[in-house]
Amino acid sequence: MTLDWVTLLPLIFMAVMGLALLAYVVLDGYDLGVGLLLPFATDAEKDVMISSIGPFWDANETWLVLGIGVLLVAFPLAHGLVLSALYLPVAVMLIGLILRGVSFDFRVKARAARKEMWNRFFALGSLMAAAAQGWMLGRYLTAFDKGLWPTLFSLLIALTLPTAYAMLGAGWLIMKTEDALQLKAVRWARLVLWPMGAALLGISLATPLVSPPVFDKWFAMPQFLGLLPIPVACAAAFFAAFHVTGRENVVKAGYGWVVFASTVLIFVLSFLGLAYSIYPYIVIDKLTVWQAASAHESLVFIFVGVAITLPAIIVYTIFMYRVFWGKARDLTYGL
Repeated sequence: MTLDWVTLLPLIFMAVMGLALLAYVVLDGYDLGVGLLLPFATDAEKDVMISSIGPFWDANETWLVLGIGVLLVAFPLAHGLVLSALYLPVAVMLIGLILRGVSFDFRVKARAARKEMWNRFFALGSLMAAAAQGWMLGRYLTAFDKGLWPTLFSLLIALTLPTAYAMLGAGWLIMKTEDALQLKAVRWARLVLWPMGAALLGISLATPLVSPPVFDKWFAMPQFLGLLPIPVACAAAFFAAFHVTGRENVVKAGYGWVVFASTVLIFVLSFLGLAYSIYPYIVIDKLTVWQAASAHESLVFIFVGVAITLPAIIVYTIFMYRVFWGKARDLTYGL
């Protein structure tokens, strides 16, 4: 295939969309995870947990807007196919995100008697968004096929993806909190680590089985040897998280960040494996990147906007995390 500008531009937009969705899964994943863990904390701990994500959680969702926006304007055929097949889970996800936003503000401004209700709504919204995203991922990996096995596969991911987000959330709390809450976050990470590992392993094994083209890409030689570092690195990252969560003295010594970093590495490697599995399709076995792309002239026009917007979002995100980095304290409003 000749990589001229007409051929390369859709791949650039595919990479931008992939980057946006990966950034969303990691960044919004940890604050969804914090929401999922909220019911297991005391009232004072809940305030610190919310404070730890307060400056970040709304901005994290910018990456979702960017990813869906690129899908809409750069790949309209794929956008129509994907969202028409996922209309209901997308609606559930949006309701969950809205519920989280409302609860985030109302839990502080409402009377004390109603604070716990809004805490529960925040956790419920987090669970709805996480489970809906898991269902959408399962349906996407099975190319939206109908039947018992694709449905069970999607249900499996819907039930297990929240454990991966909870692991991210626990790792985030280990970095951002201190004392009793930090040690509690270590125990939470220890509890969800194995379900997360089992879920990712199950997805990795099941995906080639439900998609013959994916099976051929992973298990044919010599590709298998070239791809072997991905599962090996995932296993190493899993062991690093397991090692740190089993030793509270290591966390107290300042190495708790390893839990979060290891989980992020597992997510990134899993995403790279998924990208390799589906290329050159944007919808598995249905639409390639070039079939789904807008006209070349439209992509050139859109490219100018993305070239301005993407660096701005990256710079803002880095600046925000630098400004608000450090240990979280009790959530307060006003002076």
